[in-house]
Amino acid sequence: MTDQQDQPLLLSSFPKAILHVDGDAFFAAVEQALRPELKGKPLVTGKERGIVACPSYEARALGVTRSMGLWEARRACPGLIVVPSDYETYGLFSKRMFDIMRRYTPMVEEYSIDEGFADITGLRRMFRCSYQQIAGRLQADIHKELGITVSIGLSLSKSLAKLASDFRKPNGFTAVSGLHLHLFLRRIKLAEVWGFGPSTVALLQKSGLATAYDFVLRPEKWARKLMGKIGGEIWNELRGHSVYPVSTEDKAAHISLSKGKTFTAPSDDRDFVYAHLVRNLEAIFVKLRRNHLRAREFHIALRQKDYREEGISALLTRSTAAIQEIMPLLPEIFAQLFKPATLYHSTTAAVGRLESSRVIQYDLFEDRPKIEQLTRLSGAVDGINERYGKHKVCSATSLFLSREAQNDRADVPWRKQNLLRGETSRRHLNIPRLTIAV
Repeated sequence: MTDQQDQPLLLSSFPKAILHVDGDAFFAAVEQALRPELKGKPLVTGKERGIVACPSYEARALGVTRSMGLWEARRACPGLIVVPSDYETYGLFSKRMFDIMRRYTPMVEEYSIDEGFADITGLRRMFRCSYQQIAGRLQADIHKELGITVSIGLSLSKSLAKLASDFRKPNGFTAVSGLHLHLFLRRIKLAEVWGFGPSTVALLQKSGLATAYDFVLRPEKWARKLMGKIGGEIWNELRGHSVYPVSTEDKAAHISLSKGKTFTAPSDDRDFVYAHLVRNLEAIFVKLRRNHLRAREFHIALRQKDYREEGISALLTRSTAAIQEIMPLLPEIFAQLFKPATLYHSTTAAVGRLESSRVIQYDLFEDRPKIEQLTRLSGAVDGINERYGKHKVCSATSLFLSREAQNDRADVPWRKQNLLRGETSRRHLNIPRLTIAV
């Protein structure tokens, strides 16, 4: 009699072929790709925040971890190189990475700035090679053209592909077919499964489970009873039945938008903190209008030097894309949050309950002339800023932004210190700059 643990969960190799592409220490890798003299050295980004945003693998090997304070990271690694984050350049590398992925298939989902999914089902005939070889070519193209490495997982569902990409990092490739699925899941701890949080893991462990394989050996009905709909979905995904399709839709504007600002040095200057909060909201509302959206809810939060955070949300009577409609509410809400003689580390603003601005719904008691006036005003401001640079026309509170205290964390990214001819700190080409000695 054959042991159940030796029996494959599926008898077909790749009924679907899903890739998960994950950048290896992405932010740090981009810095090393731009500046070859940094390759092979322990490096972290996040100088402007005072904490480690992304450590290179060389830094990780010496005990440096994400979100570690820079003073602690330097103590663990005396020769640590610390650079400010350059999110604009990281975004450019991200766009190029996804462009390379789309050469192989149009079915690409941008899950985050440094990771995404690609459905390559049925493309073996077109490329005249196996799914494993397609993944290998994609991985090689990214390294050759961008100078960074990615780890790739190939399997039958998004959940399995994500587990596979993390199996041999960095610069790894793992393919898990249906025939070998049971062997792979035995090596996956419950805490590693996409969608299992600490509470879920504790609950499953109390039921006698230790691995993902233990979970899929239980009946689907049991998983749904214990965890609800999500339990059944994860059970099917881990068994190789694709439940979550690769989505090509832009998710960035569908749920919420947020913007934060970490100060160079903690501040108790009320006007300065308020000015950054307004600047955060201005940036969000520009993005709302650019994506033809309106928001009905907004949220503001202040984080203190000790990282304690307090926030307040407000629901509007109607959705809007004009910041002028929420500005009368902001001083009163800010006054409830701000505590005098308290050092603040950062501000965050967010908007939610988004809807399309292309669909106009009239309310019987709304001030339609005023709404249209604010719409035209926002359009004029956007037009001027688009032509002459960001924040050329902005709230008068911006005058207080100059009060920011300066220290070594105020260093600007390397790319912004090395401008091309004709560029300014606000306007430059959407390309990274490479310095090559010849």
